[in-house]
Amino acid sequence: MLRIGMRLRASGNRCPVLTSLPYAHVILSRRVENETQFMQLALEEAAAAAAAGEVPIGALIVYDSKVLAISGNRTIRDCDPTAHAEIIVIREAARLLGNYRLAGTTLYVTLEPCSMCAGAMIQARIPRLAYGADDPKGGAVRSCFEVLTHDKLNHQVEIVSGVLASECASLLQAFFAARR
Repeated sequence: MLRIGMRLRASGNRCPVLTSLPYAHVILSRRVENETQFMQLALEEAAAAAAAGEVPIGALIVYDSKVLAISGNRTIRDCDPTAHAEIIVIREAARLLGNYRLAGTTLYVTLEPCSMCAGAMIQARIPRLAYGADDPKGGAVRSCFEVLTHDKLNHQVEIVSGVLASECASLLQAFFAARR
C-alpha cells in the first residue's frame, strides 16, 4: 500500500512524498517533461533564497521525470561556504536514493555551476545538466572552465545551457543591484 505524507521544502512550500517506498522521502511532483517547467521550479527556489538574503540560485534533481530534491543557496543560513544549491540537492538525492552515484538523474540549476559543484557532479556521476544563465566570473561548465566535458575525466556530462537564461540572469542582476 502506498501512503503519502508531506514534506517541507526549503522554500517553505509543502510537497507530497511517498512513505512506503525504499526511498522513503522521495518528493513527488506532477510529471514534467518540459525543461522550462523544471527550470521554473528552480527559479522559485532561487527567489526564496533571495528573500532569505542568500544569493538567488536554485537547483533541483530530477529522476524519472519527478523532482527528487530541490533547494536554493544556503551558504549564509548554514554558515557553510559549500552550501550551494547544487551541493544541497546532490547530497539529498544521494541520501534518498541510498547511493552516492546518481545515475539516471538530471540536475537543473539557475546559474552555470562553479568548479566545486561541477566536481561534485562528476563524483556523483550525474549524467545530465540543464542550467539557465552563464557565469562569466566563475562558471566551470563553459565560461571559465570546461570541467564537465574534460577529456581526461572518467565521466562526462550532457549539457543543456540557456534554459530560461534571461529570467535566471534578471533575478541575479536585480538581487545584486539592490545591494549596491
